[in-house]
Amino acid sequence: MQLLHNVNLKEYNTFHISENASFFTTIHSATELIEILSYNESKRSRIQFIGGGSNILLTKTLEGITVLNKLKGIQLLSENEDTAIVQFMSGESWHECVMWCVSNGLGGVENLSLIPGTIGAAPIQNIGAYGVELKDVFVSCEAIHLVSQERKTFSLEECQFGYRESIFKTKEKGNYFILSVTLCLQKKPTFKIEYGDIKHILATKFNNHVSIESISKAVIEIRSSKLPDPKVIGNAGSFFKNPVITKQLFDTLLSQYPQLPNYPAENGIKIPAGWLIEQCGWKGYKVDKIGVHERQALVLVNFSDAEGSAIYQLSEQIIISVQQRFNITLEREVNIW
Repeated sequence: MQLLHNVNLKEYNTFHISENASFFTTIHSATELIEILSYNESKRSRIQFIGGGSNILLTKTLEGITVLNKLKGIQLLSENEDTAIVQFMSGESWHECVMWCVSNGLGGVENLSLIPGTIGAAPIQNIGAYGVELKDVFVSCEAIHLVSQERKTFSLEECQFGYRESIFKTKEKGNYFILSVTLCLQKKPTFKIEYGDIKHILATKFNNHVSIESISKAVIEIRSSKLPDPKVIGNAGSFFKNPVITKQLFDTLLSQYPQLPNYPAENGIKIPAGWLIEQCGWKGYKVDKIGVHERQALVLVNFSDAEGSAIYQLSEQIIISVQQRFNITLEREVNIW
């Protein structure tokens, strides 16, 4: 175990925020994780994990031990003529896992192309895009308890997935580290092309040819056109969740805003947070080193060496303005550290 002291985390978070970790280490296996946990048991320090660093906003020095997840590996567990059960180690890049599925003719996650971060973070968020969520292909995940060091396999039901929610964000928040994720992928998939501009891209760029590969390419084109590349400009993708509101509130708002975009949700009606933020005049906003992206109001950006606390304060202002105008309280999708 190599434990480094006072490591700058700028290269480990996509916002490119320059904050230090008091102690920092990298793990490549469950054995190395257990070594860290055993060491930490006597020290009783705080411990936090970084994967792709695409869903965090650093606002201060991270005390305790910060662990970079580098668990790698993809394994085909079983298959038949219709499906393939595949296990992905949690340190694998989500997008690279999607590309592996596409290249192997396995459907189910092509709509989730170009989502940043590691696959180990996917169950925590129940990531989703363009009509597909992780839970649609999820079989199980293996995790290790950070105190008892016992391993547990969580089934689809046990994960208690909801919209950008799971048991790992509620009852078991901070209790487990996910070692691997197992998915059920389709050899004869049913495609979802009704969301966003997928159908339009398929028509104009792929002559209406619908396949795992063409959908993935369409989604990549759409996301690339709307979302800034974090290698070029610091950001963490969508900063806020799309709120789900009651039918009563929706009817009230619709009478005031007939053009209000909306989508059905399990427990209400989903409203695009980007639209709400844009209506409040934030799209393209810039002050000093931070701002709101000019093409996508959901994305807060670090133009150059900003402090995380400044981006957090900007998010507070946006939340207040949307609440005052629409009586809707936005929730941050990004974790504030």
